[in-house]
Order: sequence, then structure tokens, then C-alpha cells
Amino acid sequence: MTEGYCVKCKKKVEMKDTQKVTLKNGKPATKGICPDCGTKVFRIGG
Repeated sequence: MTEGYCVKCKKKVEMKDTQKVTLKNGKPATKGICPDCGTKVFRIGG
């Protein structure tokens, strides 16, 4: 699983329902959902 920072919980969480995306500039990123509060979590660079 991928780890990201949840702004609402103010801590690092393991993302669930992760999805690999590509930014406009071509760099890879990962987006998912915080398992605790359900907020979207985003991580640049894989």
C-alpha cells in the first residue's frame, strides 16, 4: 500500500483505493482515500 498525508487527520495514512495518475507535466502521482475519514489523499511521485 502507498502512504500519503491526510490534511484532515494531520497524519500519514495508508491510502485505500489507490489509482496511478499522470500530472500535466508528465510526472507520476498516486491518489487515494484516507481509511479513517474518507478524504481524498494525493501523493506526487508514485
